[in-house]
Amino acid sequence: MALQVGIVGLPNVGKSTLFNAVSNNAKAQASNYRFCTIDPNVGQVDVPDQRLNKLAELVLPDRIVPTTIEFVDIAGLVKGASKGEGLGNKFLANIREVDAIVHVVRCFEDENILREEGAINPISDKEIIDTELQLKDLDSLEKKFQKTERASKTGDVKAKVDVVVLSKCMKHLEEGKNLRQLGLSEVEIESIADLCLLTIKPVLYVANVDENSLHSGNQYSKALEENVHGEGSTVIVMNNSIEAQISEMENEEDKAMFLDEYKLTEPALNRLIRSAYGLLNLITYFTAGVQEVRAWTIQIGWKAPQAASVIHTDFEKGFIKAEVIAYTDFVTLGSESACKEAGKLRIEGKEYIVKDGDIMHFRFNV
Repeated sequence: MALQVGIVGLPNVGKSTLFNAVSNNAKAQASNYRFCTIDPNVGQVDVPDQRLNKLAELVLPDRIVPTTIEFVDIAGLVKGASKGEGLGNKFLANIREVDAIVHVVRCFEDENILREEGAINPISDKEIIDTELQLKDLDSLEKKFQKTERASKTGDVKAKVDVVVLSKCMKHLEEGKNLRQLGLSEVEIESIADLCLLTIKPVLYVANVDENSLHSGNQYSKALEENVHGEGSTVIVMNNSIEAQISEMENEEDKAMFLDEYKLTEPALNRLIRSAYGLLNLITYFTAGVQEVRAWTIQIGWKAPQAASVIHTDFEKGFIKAEVIAYTDFVTLGSESACKEAGKLRIEGKEYIVKDGDIMHFRFNV
């Protein structure tokens, strides 16, 4: 599943630094001037999951394969982007393609890092991007509304339904609110799905703080947390520069010493990646054998045949049954054979909804 999370924010807030830290196969240029990032950088990122390591300890496979998501470093946005200012049109086209957004907000003071927006103000910075995305969505909705309204007057039943939804969305945006706060039903979302609207995408905020605020945050990060509380969004407090240094360390002992120096139990990036993974409503199931222990990504609510399809489409087409062991049972008993003997291996059919952490083996015939 090639799901993507876009990293956005105003220029010089630490987006590319964060991307460099989070990505394990791509490095973005990070410089102290606007529009350093022009074409989006894409990096595939391993999702940290201690369950995978625990299974590997028990199974002793030839290889371990984690699940991944993609992060996209998108050009910095400026006021007026919705009307084409800066790299506005390019930025908005890039963000339209991602499934979720990580919004980096500057929560530190440093006179050496350029800032054209004046004094540090995370709420104002957030609102600049919110406004530009809202204006672009409003423009998209208005264009569709004009066409749909004409069709509704000819008796088109679907168009009549769509007109109501479009009007509801436009009114919400005109009030300065994001569509993800509107609580649209699945049927209503279908009416606007073709527009790939920007403010309906789920958002996770990164408060990029100074080194001294790494653990407790500061006045800026706390203001941001309070502001987004009503959205139901999460704020990850971190220092992007420190995270970039950690990510460059190949020696695990050096990394452990560095983390200990900053009194960190794990890189904040791990929390960010897991939170982004959850933001997309994703869960993980595992396959475990001597050749490999592997994590697989699926959407919450997927049934067994759908889950099998991420291994190979033939698994879904010829699905017969799934052998399922709960992660806790496998770890407690220590092996597949022990789980079988204890009656903890279940045979599930096509209607089984896969749970996070399930260890699965599929029976199929094509």
